[in-house]
Amino acid sequence: MSRAVILTVLLATFIIVGTSTPAWAAQLDARINPNSDSSPFSMTYLKTIFIEYPNGGQLFDELHEKTWTLSGTADISNPGVQNLMKRLNENIADAGSQARISDLNVQYDIHLKGRNINTSVDYKIILKGTLTEYVITKDQVRTLIDLGWRGLSTNQQIEIDGVDINHPINLFKVEEPLLYNTIVGTDAEAILSNNMINADYIAEQPLTNWHFLFDPTGINVDAGTFGLDESISGFVVSSWTMGESSLREGRQVERVFEAEVNADQKYSIRTVQSADQGNLAAIGFGALDILDGVEIAGVTPTPPQGYATTSTGDFPIFIVYGMAGMAAIAGIAFFFVSSRSLKNAEQGQQGIDPSRLVGYQTSASSGGYQTNRGEAQLRDESDYQKTRSVYEESQQQSPPPQTAPSSSENEAACGCAASAEIGSECDCVMHGSCLCDGTCRCNADLCKEQVRSMS
Repeated sequence: MSRAVILTVLLATFIIVGTSTPAWAAQLDARINPNSDSSPFSMTYLKTIFIEYPNGGQLFDELHEKTWTLSGTADISNPGVQNLMKRLNENIADAGSQARISDLNVQYDIHLKGRNINTSVDYKIILKGTLTEYVITKDQVRTLIDLGWRGLSTNQQIEIDGVDINHPINLFKVEEPLLYNTIVGTDAEAILSNNMINADYIAEQPLTNWHFLFDPTGINVDAGTFGLDESISGFVVSSWTMGESSLREGRQVERVFEAEVNADQKYSIRTVQSADQGNLAAIGFGALDILDGVEIAGVTPTPPQGYATTSTGDFPIFIVYGMAGMAAIAGIAFFFVSSRSLKNAEQGQQGIDPSRLVGYQTSASSGGYQTNRGEAQLRDESDYQKTRSVYEESQQQSPPPQTAPSSSENEAACGCAASAEIGSECDCVMHGSCLCDGTCRCNADLCKEQVRSMS
């Protein structure tokens, strides 16, 4: 039994741990049109920072009533945006992709809110741009598109309007010098130096692990009557999504970093990032492949003939066999435990042995009617109180009958006492004489007179 349980736990741990990976905070949304030279995309980066001061202190005095917001937008004319687009294209090239970003807009929103127990800083950076050069080759049947560009990340300083939006520690150096001087040189400084613009996990998660669907609306005969977009008219739309906790992608959780700071008081610095999400769509039916280490998709206007499913069909085979193995082990363990329980259970007749019981009639006759009611009772007297008859209990509770005087007493008192055995009062009356003595209690007048004469 213990061996079966250990094997079950080990197999479940292998599946969960083997498919679990850390989660980062980036959200991708893009639709690639293989029939166009450019396609739009957007990327959102989110993070929340908590400065906790449970014992008060200088940070409490400085922050608990403070509120401010830094927000703004910038387009490709801004030097900071130009620097960011350059760094992102370098990151795409390092991944082996040939795609490029040709246009970029940046929106940032940083909000600080002080409270009595902590201060929170919410970061949000939104990138919206245009992707080009993603078509690798195209013929009459199929178009190969590059999908290796999706990990849009940079660790460089990105200054827009004099603010480094990529590293929170640099923001605090400008906006909150007391906070910066408190945490510089501690573990908290390393946490706040992590770059905000980071989508490495989206690039590292293979597209084969993403959930695949295709929408055949574009090839419907009546689709045009519903105002269908011309870009998808006559095509299906393939989509790959990630971000759900599953056996394919692993368990998606928030990514949390925390560090203690010992200054005038003990402070806690904590950063929280939500799990990554990705929505990548391509016009046409996309079949995934790899070219020179880069993930690509071969896109056709319609799905191959006979392709009937609209959901991911290449579910990892080792997971299927693993689940079947777990079910088999659980079944074996169940039968093993059941078998042991039956063996340990007491076998044979339970309760009173029927051979020790004897039946007797408990009903009485009434005129010519006789019932067959009866009950069983032990042959011997062992443990009789447990099987005592309810009829016997009722008889014991009824008042005892009055006893008649013994025959020896009657014989001594009256010579006619023998007649009592046949139910008559006194046979002396019938004979006209009495043989009674003075102690006779016969009620006959003859006997009473005789008793008076003898007394």
